Amino acid sequence: MSWLDVFTQSFEQMLGPSAVFYCLAAIGLNVHFGYTGLLNFGQAAFMMVAAYALGSMVATWDQSFWLGILVGFGGVIVLAVILGLPTLRLRADYLAIVTIAAAEAIRQVLGSVSLVEYFNGQDGLFGFQQTFENLNPYNGSVGFTLGGFSIHWSAYDFFVMTVGWILIALSCMIVYLLMRSPWGRVVKSIREDEDAVRSLGKNVYAYKMQSLTIGGLFGGLAGFMTALAHNPSPSDFATDTTFFAWTILLLGGAARVFGPVAGAIVFWFFISGLDLFFDKATSDNLIPDAIMDANQASLMRLIVLGLVLMLLMIFRPQGIFGDRRELAIDAR
Repeated sequence: MSWLDVFTQSFEQMLGPSAVFYCLAAIGLNVHFGYTGLLNFGQAAFMMVAAYALGSMVATWDQSFWLGILVGFGGVIVLAVILGLPTLRLRADYLAIVTIAAAEAIRQVLGSVSLVEYFNGQDGLFGFQQTFENLNPYNGSVGFTLGGFSIHWSAYDFFVMTVGWILIALSCMIVYLLMRSPWGRVVKSIREDEDAVRSLGKNVYAYKMQSLTIGGLFGGLAGFMTALAHNPSPSDFATDTTFFAWTILLLGGAARVFGPVAGAIVFWFFISGLDLFFDKATSDNLIPDAIMDANQASLMRLIVLGLVLMLLMIFRPQGIFGDRRELAIDAR
């Protein structure tokens, strides 16, 4: 592997399927936290419900692919209501506790041995993407070459990327229109001071529930794209899934329509580049084994990522495109 390969593979990742579904998840978190001030630490739960609803409807119960999409969205709405009912009248940190616990509980249930006939345990679901694959207009590999710079994706991955980035564009447009509507002005006011909004006669609880549901639906889209990109398993929706989405949101800038998009691109270029850099540096003995071996190199990207996040929170907490004033949150 050459240093040019490090750059090209990082470039592929920053636009690839992983960037797509993490960007969609971060758009949902932007509605929750960036605009409404809701601390949702369980976005993976919404992704899981959507992905497994689609996969199990087709693979387990032999139903229509499109029915699976509808059931997935329905499951996301039900989950938002279940999570919101006991928490949205309380302090913001109660929602954080409930959502992270719910995400882990759902993950354990889906991977349990007792439900293996429905969800296939830790191996996950497979064999349900055929309808989506039949829509693929591409053949072979897709990409471009410019001098020594060559970028290529498989036909299926490029189809997933095409659909995914179209969904991201539509999602950003929906968020843009929502936040410039009267509804959007109310939820942004709730983020700043919900008592003042309540004094004006607005039903703060209802607006919070609507925001939680809408952001969850974007998380559901992320779950669908995760399931279509590869066979979903419980390990795909561990707690780091939500925290990566939070990293993307904070990196790009909360309460900015294109913040999650910029964050996803920068994050995946950075995290993939670090992984490939340390792998090549150890294999080429640029970093001696006495300092770091190949096994340790795979963990360095997370260490460096943590340091970068610390510095970001100290020197630019609003992210790349954010505004420090937008970080205000009423946790009462």
